[in-house]
Amino acid sequence: MEELVFKSEKGTPVTTSLLVAEKFGRLHKNVLQAIDNVIAQTPENQSRLNFAPSEYTDASGKSNRMYIMTKDGFSAVVLGFTGEQAIRFRWDFIEAFNKMEEIIRTGDYQIPKSYSEALMIAARQAEQIEQQQKQLSLQAPKVLFADAVATSDRSVLVSELAKVLKQNGADIGQNRLFVWLREHGYLCSKGEYYNQPTQKSMELGLFEIKKTSITKPDGTVLVTRTTKVTGKGQIYFVNKFLPEHAA
Repeated sequence: MEELVFKSEKGTPVTTSLLVAEKFGRLHKNVLQAIDNVIAQTPENQSRLNFAPSEYTDASGKSNRMYIMTKDGFSAVVLGFTGEQAIRFRWDFIEAFNKMEEIIRTGDYQIPKSYSEALMIAARQAEQIEQQQKQLSLQAPKVLFADAVATSDRSVLVSELAKVLKQNGADIGQNRLFVWLREHGYLCSKGEYYNQPTQKSMELGLFEIKKTSITKPDGTVLVTRTTKVTGKGQIYFVNKFLPEHAA
């Protein structure tokens, strides 16, 4: 098993927020926030015993904050991590803590030989972990968006798609998005089908037409057609505008 737990200078098994983030596949900043939240709700004497502010240096030479935590501190933080995989990782850490406790108890502690050496090992891992964190940061908006769309059949208006793109970093609004869709052959650009999906768009399953019947006071019926972006279309256009988030 990879080194998840180290011996502190006081002879206590500890791990770091960076290793927790890497193992659980979470953004380090989110793990830090989880720890901050736990500390805010923990008596000061307990937080001092179980969490120690520290830092690590990433591949670019920049110092970043992290936490060193005991078994109890770790348990309090990951209690809110749900899912089958999270539970399995939780047991991996507990097993590593138990193993380290046994090594310390029996005096059979060899690698790393000290807390300083443990930090050196962590430093060697920092570049790889930092790259993984950057990749998670790039993927997060698309993953969250794709997951939300995958669990819903809801189509949205083009204006709603523009908001999603804007929130994910694309510099575009509703009007410019309509222009772009027309210029790139996704929506019709003239005639009675203006701003309605082209044949290509419909064949790709990117849009649907919502028809609404309105009965006027004189008894005549007015049928309106509204262009809506399907779930497939939402993911398609997010990947079009944000290619760095594409799988």
